[in-house]
Amino acid sequence: MKIDHLDPAVPLMAQFGTETGPIVLVNTFVVPADLYEEFLTIWKEDAAYMKSAPGCISTQLHKGTAGSSLLVNVAVWESTAALFAAFSKPEFQQSAAKYPEGIVAYPHIYERIAVEGICVA
Repeated sequence: MKIDHLDPAVPLMAQFGTETGPIVLVNTFVVPADLYEEFLTIWKEDAAYMKSAPGCISTQLHKGTAGSSLLVNVAVWESTAALFAAFSKPEFQQSAAKYPEGIVAYPHIYERIAVEGICVA
């Protein structure tokens, strides 16, 4: 699996360098139809590992409609430090290496913001 950046000026490793929390990891995957089932099998293993990691609050996978090849994982974490600790473990790196070529991931870390009259941080 190739990991690419939605914002080339701020790659994932740079985002890990910012201590903040809580955070939301939004990881968009481009998954060709012939790799969909294999992707789900591997993602399930990865998600189970991450859910058991300290600091993981929740995760939810979404699939694009109308035959879209996009999937999006939205994971809430207590902090960038907690996510980085789980991401850095050899167990996760070995599992993540199982994804086949042809899949592209675009992970990005977000923090909530308040917009007066609309939402709170």
